[in-house]
Amino acid sequence: MRRDDRDDPFDDIFSEIERMMEEMTGGVSGANNAGFGNDAHVSIYETDEEIRVVADLPGVGKDEIDIKCDGRHVTISATTDRSDYEDRVELPARVDEHSASATFNNGILEITLDRTGSSANIDLS
Repeated sequence: MRRDDRDDPFDDIFSEIERMMEEMTGGVSGANNAGFGNDAHVSIYETDEEIRVVADLPGVGKDEIDIKCDGRHVTISATTDRSDYEDRVELPARVDEHSASATFNNGILEITLDRTGSSANIDLS
């Protein structure tokens, strides 16, 4: 006889436990955050002139970090001998990716980017 899960009174409870476990472990095994779990945290701070991205990367060395920016997103990647991490952060405004500077000290990565205008003026001739 085949069991019908729709009639299982514990199905909702087990589904919630599974969802909570996936959230705690960062998803299925092999996910990009494997090894970093919820320890990796990214915050964004903005002023009228610049945007700062601050990421906590515990257990990562400076030479294991790769940062890319396309003007709208910052991608932070880190590869260690025990895990891989990648996070693509959407920025709240367009930035000049060529103005970027970054520092890394005691597991804290800080990236500073200058804001650009939302659009360029076009001369009509």
